[in-house]
Amino acid sequence: MTTDTRPQAAPHTGQAAPTRTRLSWVDFAVAAAFLVLGYAILQVGKGTAVNFDPADVPDVDTDPAKLPYYAARSVLRMFIALFASVVFTFGYAYAAARSRRLERVLIPALDILQSVPVLGFLSVLVTFFVALFPGSLLGLECAVVFAIFTSQAWNMTFGFYATLTSLPRELDEVSRSFGFTRWMRFWRVEVPAGVIDLVWNGMMSFAGGWFMLVASEAVSVSGQEYAVPGLGSYAGTAIGEGDLGKIAWVILAMTVTIVTVNFLFWRPLTAWAEKYKNEQSESTDVQRSYVLDFLRRSHWPRLLGRATAPARDATGRAARVLGRDDRALSVDPARRRTGDVVFTVVAGAVILWGLYDLVRYLQREAEAGLGVFGEPLVLGLITFVRVIVLVAAATVVWVPVGVWIGSSPRLTKIAQPVVQVLASFPANLLFPVAVWFFLETGLNINIGCVLLMALGAQWYILFNAIAGAMAIPSDLKEAMDDLGVRGLQRWKRLIIPAVFPSYVTGGITASGGAWNASIVGEVVTFAGTTLSATGLGAYIFHATEDGDFPKLIAGIAVMSLYVVGLNRLFWRPLYRLAERRYSI
Repeated sequence: MTTDTRPQAAPHTGQAAPTRTRLSWVDFAVAAAFLVLGYAILQVGKGTAVNFDPADVPDVDTDPAKLPYYAARSVLRMFIALFASVVFTFGYAYAAARSRRLERVLIPALDILQSVPVLGFLSVLVTFFVALFPGSLLGLECAVVFAIFTSQAWNMTFGFYATLTSLPRELDEVSRSFGFTRWMRFWRVEVPAGVIDLVWNGMMSFAGGWFMLVASEAVSVSGQEYAVPGLGSYAGTAIGEGDLGKIAWVILAMTVTIVTVNFLFWRPLTAWAEKYKNEQSESTDVQRSYVLDFLRRSHWPRLLGRATAPARDATGRAARVLGRDDRALSVDPARRRTGDVVFTVVAGAVILWGLYDLVRYLQREAEAGLGVFGEPLVLGLITFVRVIVLVAAATVVWVPVGVWIGSSPRLTKIAQPVVQVLASFPANLLFPVAVWFFLETGLNINIGCVLLMALGAQWYILFNAIAGAMAIPSDLKEAMDDLGVRGLQRWKRLIIPAVFPSYVTGGITASGGAWNASIVGEVVTFAGTTLSATGLGAYIFHATEDGDFPKLIAGIAVMSLYVVGLNRLFWRPLYRLAERRYSI
C-alpha cells in the first residue's frame, strides 16, 4: 500500500484560509523606528516631572550643544497641545454644529476665546499651574502646553465647524438611508468630509504654536523669572542678551526641527488625506510621501487593524446608545420651542450677571470707573484699521498663491515645507532685525507694526486657500478643461466657489490672529531699545507689564467686542453664504 504525500486541498468551509504574513526588512525597520521614538519620548518626558523650587529657578543654558535636547522638549509640548486641540475640535465643533441652542452660545464664545490674548493672562496661568503641582516642574510644563493649545485649537475648531455645517446634501442623505448611528455618521461621513481642511488647519495651528512656544517657555511673574528647557526659552534668553550669534543658532535649530517634523509627520499626513477628496474619478497626479510609501510597504498597519478590530466593533456597539442619525435634513430657524426660550433666558441671565459683576469690579478698582473703557475704545479703532488692511492685503496676495500651490501636487510637494517654515517662524525672533530696520530706515512703528502683525496672521488665509484648492474634485477640473473654461471664467465658475468656504475659515481666524498679534507687534524690544505704536495691542501690553488689572480687563473686553462685532456683522454672513451656496 502506498501513501499519497501530495498536499490535500483544504475542505471548503465558505471562508478563505488564513494566510501567514511574512515580515520583511521594512517591517523590522518600521518597528525599530517606533521603538526608538517611544524611547526618546520616555527619555525627554522624564525631564518634565523633576523637582522644582519656584524661588530658585536655574538660568537657561545657552550652550548650542543643548539645542537638540531643547528641540525635543519643545516638539513634545507641541504634539501634546496638538492632540488636545484635536480632541477639543471634535467635541466643541460637533456640539456647535449639531445643536441649534448650543450654537448660539458656543460660536460667539469661540469668537471671544480666539480674541482673548492669552499672553495677557500668562502670568496668572503660570501661578495657577505651579500651585497645582507644587514642587514639580510639571506645573510649568502644563502652563506652556495650555498656552500652545490656545494658539492651536480655535483655527481647527472653526474649520471643522464649517465642514459640519456645509456637509454635502448627498452625504447627509446616504447617512440616513443606511441607518447610521450618530457615532458611525461622525467617523464615516463627517470626519472624512473634513479631513483635508482639518489636516491643513492643523498644520497652520501647529505653525502658530511655535510663536506661542517662544512667548511662553520663559515668562516673568511678579518679578520672578520662570523658564523651562526648550527652543523658546533659549531664544528668549538670546534675544534678552542681544547675542546675534546665539539667535542665529536657535533660528537654525528651529528651521531644522520644523523641516524634520514636516517630512516625518505633516507631509505623510497631507498625502494620506488625498484619498478623502469628494470626487467621481481619481486624480492622475497625486501627492506622494516617501515616509507614507515606506509605511504602506509594511505589514504593521494591516496587522494593527486586525488586532484593534474587536475593540472598534465593541466601541461601535456601545455607541448605539447615542442614538440613530434620524434628524430632519433641515430645521426651520424661525421655529421657536419652549426649550429654546428657556435656554435663551438662562444664558442671557448668566451673561447679564457676569456683566453686572464686572461693572461693579471696575467701579471699585479703576480710578476712572467705567471711564476706563474710553481710551481702549479709541485705540481699538486704530488697531481695527490695521487688521482690516492686513486681512485685505493678505487676501489679494495669498489666495491666488494658495490656489496655485494647492492645484498642483508637484508644486505642493516643493512649496509645503517652505510655507511651513515661513508660517512657523516666530515673529519674536525677527525683532532684532525689525528694530534695526525701523531705526535705519526711519519707518514709523505705527506703520511697520502691520508687517509684524502680518507674520502671525496672514498664513491662516494661505493655508486655507491651499486646502480649499486641494479639495476641488478632479472630475470638476477635467470638466472645465473639456469645456475650455479658463482664465477669469474658471475663477468665477469653479475656483472661487470651491475655495470660498475654506477662505472664510482662514479669514475669520486670520482676523482673530491679527488682533492677538497686535499685542507683540505694536511693541518691539531688543537689547534695551523699545519701539511702541499707538493701538489697543500696545495698551494691553503695557497694562500687563504694569500689572494694572482694571486696564487689562478693559483692554481685553474691548478687543473681544471688536472681534465679536466684526465676526457677527461680516464673517458670520459669509459663513451662512458658504453653507447655502458653495458646499461641494
